[in-house]
Amino acid sequence: MKAEKSPNMLLWIAAVGFFMQTLDATIVNTALPAMAQSLGESPLRMQSVVIAYSLAMAMLIPASGWLADRFGTRRVFLSALILFTFGSLLCAYSPNLTFLAASRVVQGIGGAMLLPVGRLAVLRAFPREKFLHAMSLVTIPGLIGPLVGPTLGGWLVQFASWHWIFLINLPVGIIGCLATIAYMPDSRAPLAARFDIGGYLLLALSMITISLSLDSLSEFAMRGATVLILLIFGLLCLAAYWLRAARRPDPLFPLELFKIETFTVGVLGNLFARIGSGSMPFLIPLLLQLTLGYTPLEAGMMMIPVAIAGILIKRIGTPLIKRAGYRKVLILNTVLAGLTIASFALISPAQPSWLRLLQLAFFGAVNSLQFTAMNTLTLKDLEGAHASSGNGLLSMVMMLSMSLGVATAGALLATFSGLFGHDHANQSLPAFHASFVCMGFITAATAWIFWQLSPDIKTPEKPEKQEVETEIA
Repeated sequence: MKAEKSPNMLLWIAAVGFFMQTLDATIVNTALPAMAQSLGESPLRMQSVVIAYSLAMAMLIPASGWLADRFGTRRVFLSALILFTFGSLLCAYSPNLTFLAASRVVQGIGGAMLLPVGRLAVLRAFPREKFLHAMSLVTIPGLIGPLVGPTLGGWLVQFASWHWIFLINLPVGIIGCLATIAYMPDSRAPLAARFDIGGYLLLALSMITISLSLDSLSEFAMRGATVLILLIFGLLCLAAYWLRAARRPDPLFPLELFKIETFTVGVLGNLFARIGSGSMPFLIPLLLQLTLGYTPLEAGMMMIPVAIAGILIKRIGTPLIKRAGYRKVLILNTVLAGLTIASFALISPAQPSWLRLLQLAFFGAVNSLQFTAMNTLTLKDLEGAHASSGNGLLSMVMMLSMSLGVATAGALLATFSGLFGHDHANQSLPAFHASFVCMGFITAATAWIFWQLSPDIKTPEKPEKQEVETEIA
C-alpha cells in the first residue's frame, strides 16, 4: 500500500485537512461586513454564516467515527474533502444570504469529518509509541489556521473580494483529493458497531432548534411564538434523547459518562464558558470595522495578538494547573475571562491602539488557559470505551457552544440596537458595549459550575499527552 511506504504523506494529508477546517472557522469573520454589503444585508445580522458552519460540524462529528469504520477512512476522508471543496464553490457564488448559509452547511458537513477521520487514519497507520509525535505534527497547521484566518480574510476582502476566501479552498481541495486517493490507507473496523441513528437524530434536532431559536431573536419578524416553539422543541428532543439513552445498551453517548465527576463538570463548563469566548471572533471584527472605521485587513491583523498570546500561554498552563489544581485555576480564570470580555465595553474611538492590542492579547492568554484546563479536566479520567465516546461528545459540545455563542451575540446585538434606537451599523457602539457586558457575565457565571469540583482533583500523570489530544479534539 502506498501510504505504508510513505507515512509522512499521510501526516501531510491529515494536517492539511485540519488546517482547512480551522481556517474556514475563522476566515469569514473579518469579511462579514463586505459580505453584507454585497448581499444587501445588515452587517449586524450576518451571524448565520458562522452559525451554519459550526452547527453543521457539531452535528456530523458524532457520526464521523462510525462512518469511517463502516465505509473506510480513505473513502470517507475523500468524500469529506469533496463536500468541503464543493461547499466552498457554492459559497463563493452565493447570490443571497440564505443560499450562502446553506452552502456553509455543505462546507461544514465536509469539515466535520476532516479531523476525526484523519486522526483515525493516523492512529491506525502508526504504532502506539509514534502516535503522539505524529499527531503533534498534524496539530501544528491546525493551530496556525486561527492565527492567519482573520488576517488572510481581511487581506482578500480588501485587495480582491470576499468570494476569494472560499475560492482559495478549491486548488487545495483538489490536490488533497488526489493525495488521499494515492496515499491514504482504506482502513476500517472488521465489524462496525451498530449506530444509534435514533439517538443521533434526537441530538441533531435538539442542537438545530435551540440554535435557531437563539438566532431567530436577531430577526425582529421571528420573535415571540416562533422562538418559543423552537426552544421548547429543542429541549423536548434533548429530554427524549436522555430517556432513550437510559434504556438502550448501545446509546450514541452512554449516560455512564456523567457518573464521572471530572467529565460532567468539564463538559458543562465547556458548553457555557465557550459561549462567551465563541462570540468574540464574531463580535470584535464587526466592532472594529463598523464603529471604529478599521479596514478588513486592519481588523484581521488586530486578531493576531489573540492567537499569539494563546500559543505562548500554553508553556505555563500545565505547570500552573499542577501547582494550583484544577478547581482554583478554573474558578479564578473563568471569572477573569468573563471580566476581560466585559472590558471590551470600554472600547471607544479615543482609546489608544496599544491599549486595545494589550486587551486583545490578555484575552487570548486567559482564553487559551481556560481551554487547556477545561479540556484536560474533561478527558483525564476517561478509560476504555468511554475515552472514544467522551472525546466525541466533547468535540461536539465545543462546536455547538461556538454556534450558540455567535447566535447569542447576534441576538443581543439586534436587541440592544433596537432598544437604544441605533439599528444602523455606524451608530451601534452602545449595542456592542452592552453585548460584551452580557457575554462577559455569562462566562463569569460559569465559574459556579467549576465550583462544584472536589478540591482534591489531581492533574494527569502525563499532562502533555492530554494537552495534545484535547488540542486536536
